Amino acid sequence: MKHLKTFLTLLFLLPLLLLANDDRPPVKYNYLKKTEVKNFINMMVNKYHFDRSYVTNTLKHAKLDRDTLARYTGKYKVGTTNGSWERYKAHVLDASSLKKAKKFKRKYASTLRRASKTYSVDIGYIVGFMGVESKFGEYTGDYNILDALATLAFHKNRMKKFFKAELKHLFLLVREKHYNIRTLEGSFAGAMGCVQQVPSMARKHKSDFNRDGITDPWDVEDCIGSIAKFMHKNGWRKGAVVAVPTRFKGKRFKGLKTSHRRTLSLATIKKAGVKPLKSFPESRAYLLKNRNLDHDDIYLGAKNFRVLTRYNNSTSYGMAIHLIAEHVK
Repeated sequence: MKHLKTFLTLLFLLPLLLLANDDRPPVKYNYLKKTEVKNFINMMVNKYHFDRSYVTNTLKHAKLDRDTLARYTGKYKVGTTNGSWERYKAHVLDASSLKKAKKFKRKYASTLRRASKTYSVDIGYIVGFMGVESKFGEYTGDYNILDALATLAFHKNRMKKFFKAELKHLFLLVREKHYNIRTLEGSFAGAMGCVQQVPSMARKHKSDFNRDGITDPWDVEDCIGSIAKFMHKNGWRKGAVVAVPTRFKGKRFKGLKTSHRRTLSLATIKKAGVKPLKSFPESRAYLLKNRNLDHDDIYLGAKNFRVLTRYNNSTSYGMAIHLIAEHVK
């Protein structure tokens, strides 16, 4: 379980609008020649009772997505599966996006209020998730999900085990939802819908928040319910502090190790010359750094901030959601 949690950074990944496709189309590939593919087919048939011809024919038509594979091979680089803070600022915190955030909040006010009341979470942060993940439902990805997951499940890469499990969940999901497995589109990592759920999470955190009897990862109201439920299950405290800005001497901060994974005492942080610009009610804080081109921004993160990063294991990701939420208050 601990190993799986390490990979939760991939659950919903960075919104595709931040990451450019290099325009290399998927190519034909004979997956059926691989022993591990044959073993996978046997597993889906024997353990999950799929029709052998269906799984075989599906994988026969899967293609190799070289762009997707390139993101997970070699040394990890910012901008391949996660973006820099400058990219977040340019694509989800720009004036146009922030204007859309307010418009989205007005348009779905009733649904957002219901989600906030049902799950005891703050409306602005639901809006933030929707903005960062899919530009408020406008962009949910144009990669073929089968091709992406087959590529990552059966070719060497640093997340192969994770993606093989997601391919299994893709088959289970499409059987449950009666989807056409060969036509689904989403992210380069197989995430789908307006809050970018990989198949396992689409099954786990499904929501029928529009009450039409269908759980739909592409329906905005269902997505609002899904993300609110996620926040609640991960310990969100409505109305509690999330992050506060600070000041320190100089433009670059090197006094302490910054991280959204571990906390430091407030006394230690203040001793290093970091002073919060707003009241911070907790005795320990995550010391958060966002690196701009010519300076660093340092924030103190509270327990609620950690909830944001459990969706995508990135300080920049959580901070983008926080700043959108602050903007739409």
